[in-house]
Amino acid sequence: MGNKDEKELIAFYNVENLFSPDAPSIHKLDPTASGLNNWDERKYQNKLFKIAQVFQLILESEESLPMLIGISEVQGKKPLEELVKLDPFNSNYGIVHYESMDERGVDVALLYDKSKIEIISSEPISYLFAVENEHSEYYDTTRDVLFSKVKYLNVIMNVFVLHLPSKREKDVNKPKREYILKDLHKKVSELISSTGEAVIMCGDFNENPDEEMIANFIYDNDFNKILVNPSAELFKNEKFSTFHYKSGLLFDQMILSNNFFNSNYPLLFKEAKVFNHEKLSNWDKNFAGRPFRTYAGSRYLGGYSDHFPILTVLLKNQ
Repeated sequence: MGNKDEKELIAFYNVENLFSPDAPSIHKLDPTASGLNNWDERKYQNKLFKIAQVFQLILESEESLPMLIGISEVQGKKPLEELVKLDPFNSNYGIVHYESMDERGVDVALLYDKSKIEIISSEPISYLFAVENEHSEYYDTTRDVLFSKVKYLNVIMNVFVLHLPSKREKDVNKPKREYILKDLHKKVSELISSTGEAVIMCGDFNENPDEEMIANFIYDNDFNKILVNPSAELFKNEKFSTFHYKSGLLFDQMILSNNFFNSNYPLLFKEAKVFNHEKLSNWDKNFAGRPFRTYAGSRYLGGYSDHFPILTVLLKNQ
């Protein structure tokens, strides 16, 4: 399985706050656009180089670059435009990106190999949540879900990139994740039943594969299995993409429609991976096997991300 011409890759990577550098602050305690501590041009350029290096490592390990790359935790299009100019992308990748209404300006995006993928259409799916207090009604915003209809060879694929509301503060965001997943489940079910086209859903779900909302997502309303989540097996085998204190987590997942398991389809599922290359891992023995992150709280470490990328390997069925 060493021949790069026999396979295609799809990746997802939570890049941990890929933001443009902040303008110099007038006062030391002034809030910054990024919300990061001393996020300057030098740190930004190092971050871009580090993210590009991740994909260079994927290229060396897999003998191929992903034809589709879902990205989360990017702020605006500019960092992506600068990223795809670097090795190993070399301006051969296009960008699908929309500014979301997220309060921190954090977006998701899709990078694609322009020699293999044609974008048919794309749109952001936005969610607003009403927040009532004693004075008036407010709306709470979250990150958009990016929906793209793409063409590979002669087939249409529907790609969703998401970063669901985070687990924090006794998981007050769980109802939001549930609402978004229910809405996406309806959209995906309708797509599959009406078109038969392939679906790829990748992202940071802020839920593990064995949690109820994710485990149930792969079934339609009649309990037919319409999707496959290979991340479930990875999680059983303790392959983690991120960590919270001592707990290993696999919030980063890629869910596929049954097309990729059908022998007549031009791309067949081979395997799912957490790309936990040793160079992306923390050097500190106390945190061995964990991602080497850019920040730990407000402390700058200069690493890649607090998540490992995930990969899906597909075999060309010619």
